[in-house]
Amino acid sequence: MDSVDLATIAVLLLAFATASRILAVTITPAIFFTTAGLIAGPVFGLVDLDLGSSTLKLLVEVTLTLVLFSDASRISLPGLRGEHTVPLRLLGIGLPLTIAAGTLAGFVVLPGVGVVEALVLAVMVACTDAALGQAVVTDERIPSRIRQGLNVESGLNDGLCVPLFFIALGVAQAEEGALTEHAAVQMILEEIGYGIVGGAVAGSLGAFALRIGARRGWIEPYWLQILTVATALLSAGIAVTLHGSMFIAAFVGGLLFGTLRGSVGGPVTDLVDQSGELLNAVTFLIFGAVILGPVLNEMTWRLALYAVLSLTVVRMLPVALSLLGTGARRQTTAFVGWFGPRGLATIVFGVLLVQEADLPNERTLLLAAAATIGMSVYAHGLTATPLTGRYVQWYRSHPDERQPPMESVPAASHRWRTPRRGAR
Repeated sequence: MDSVDLATIAVLLLAFATASRILAVTITPAIFFTTAGLIAGPVFGLVDLDLGSSTLKLLVEVTLTLVLFSDASRISLPGLRGEHTVPLRLLGIGLPLTIAAGTLAGFVVLPGVGVVEALVLAVMVACTDAALGQAVVTDERIPSRIRQGLNVESGLNDGLCVPLFFIALGVAQAEEGALTEHAAVQMILEEIGYGIVGGAVAGSLGAFALRIGARRGWIEPYWLQILTVATALLSAGIAVTLHGSMFIAAFVGGLLFGTLRGSVGGPVTDLVDQSGELLNAVTFLIFGAVILGPVLNEMTWRLALYAVLSLTVVRMLPVALSLLGTGARRQTTAFVGWFGPRGLATIVFGVLLVQEADLPNERTLLLAAAATIGMSVYAHGLTATPLTGRYVQWYRSHPDERQPPMESVPAASHRWRTPRRGAR
């Protein structure tokens, strides 16, 4: 990354920050920075990074590490025990069915792509990113059971898809002869096993340090935030040193940190949240400049069809099947099915695919994933507010004594990644 790249990124961050409250009414950060990247990169040549560069890899790795840690740390396990129906069904039934449907779609639609490669792609695009449709999970007019169900799904499915991605990638590389079967199994076990170890050690240590220091008054208030960031980075550092996955470590570390610390220290994740949001914005800017721009030049009807299927049938049908028997109204099923945006985790998987895998159709997989993300950025970002309004209007049209029973069940609050004004 040279000085021109850095200056361009800084100017665009400054521009969005200056008008962020005004822009937030109609334009999501993902839309702004993806569009800015498309203009700054392919049009003006101001952002020019190699997709295989170590700088890009470091950026996306640190971004996803912080976001995974943040997402996992904000999940309330006691809250999940109280109301787990929607997230459990979306993750336990919907996610596997989505991956299966995505594998079938990739195998049928994309020329030359085999079943295992289609599985790799399906896992890549199965992760949801609620930040692309933030209004859906932050609008308190939406029934809490539905809003928090989508919030928890987005917070947990990235962490669940990471080990699945490494497993699928290992199987694909073994099938193509890039790795022996023994090497593939060893890689998978190390990535998952040492990732869990790194997260468990760092998350427990960070929570213990926080509880001791905060209760005894040893920690300056602003260092509470730094302690949390340090815990996230420590989980990644331990895992990488042991040849494990930093992403699995970040997810496990965040889950343990959030659970073990309880409410000690108060809101201690603001810095990790905001750092993740900053790097997330830069990642979408570079996505637009380095990945999506070239995809537009190579777009085919098959890639476009795969992206459309990924955002509709491949997502919505599994969600509908997962909610059978819950009593969910069709409006709720459609609302939950549509709002499964694809974003950061899929971008990171795409970069790792290019830099670390050696598959014969990896370019096709990257193009399909990028087309899906690009379509999702605009489709979900532009529809989040109006469709939320319509869903709220439908829900409120019922008299108090005739509220839809499934949707009206209250759910405990799980904190959103970025604190809203006046909220924590």
